[in-house]
Amino acid sequence: MAETSIEWTDATWNPVAGCTILSPGCTNCYAMRMAARLDAMGLAKYEGLTRKSGGRAKWTGKLYLDRKALETPKSWSKPRQIFVNSMSDLFHEEVPADFVAEVWSTMAATPQHTYQILTKRPDHMAKITSGLPLLRNVWLGTSVESADYLGRIDELRAVRAAVRFISFEPLLGSVANANLKGIHWAIVGGESGPKARPMDAAWVREIESACRRYGTAFFFKQWGGKNKKAAGRMLNGRTYDEMPALSI
Repeated sequence: MAETSIEWTDATWNPVAGCTILSPGCTNCYAMRMAARLDAMGLAKYEGLTRKSGGRAKWTGKLYLDRKALETPKSWSKPRQIFVNSMSDLFHEEVPADFVAEVWSTMAATPQHTYQILTKRPDHMAKITSGLPLLRNVWLGTSVESADYLGRIDELRAVRAAVRFISFEPLLGSVANANLKGIHWAIVGGESGPKARPMDAAWVREIESACRRYGTAFFFKQWGGKNKKAAGRMLNGRTYDEMPALSI
């Protein structure tokens, strides 16, 4: 587990490492670049997870299940919000269901923490979690980068969860028709890094308006760009750090 600069969480926890490119939002994934660096530093957990293609690191599809990491949250007595698998997708099709169950057991044993899990595979999430306990301290979400992937929101609505949330990051196009019924939280952010694709302010305001219509908490993470710190995270002259209310 590691402290993190991600604005909407306190720490990251990676019982799984490695992934597969699935949609355009994955193209410039920071986790691929980070995994390549960690591999170069000699960390066995990240060995062979990426390859160089077109001058950049890309996932190979290889996954690493880190059973030692399953015990880490138990050593943290101070309550934290924890982003689960910032370096992977817990609901990747190649992650065994019994390993997901082990992750669930750790989260159940540490109710002082709040766990935030994002996937680009909410249909698989719904299938796997249907046989797992509904935990009050586990929030389940999906990533939606453009209108082409609004169907993921419908799939997320089928998931049993204390909190359902959407990460509209990197936001690559308008999602003006997003139906946020049953969605408790929306995070919005532009892509960052050397090859960042631009985000239109109108797209952000469309999501904020949708949040007001549906009673969804709105969190604006960043404008992004090559220098995300310089771009900041102000919208309409203020910051938006809204968090969801528990539904159970």
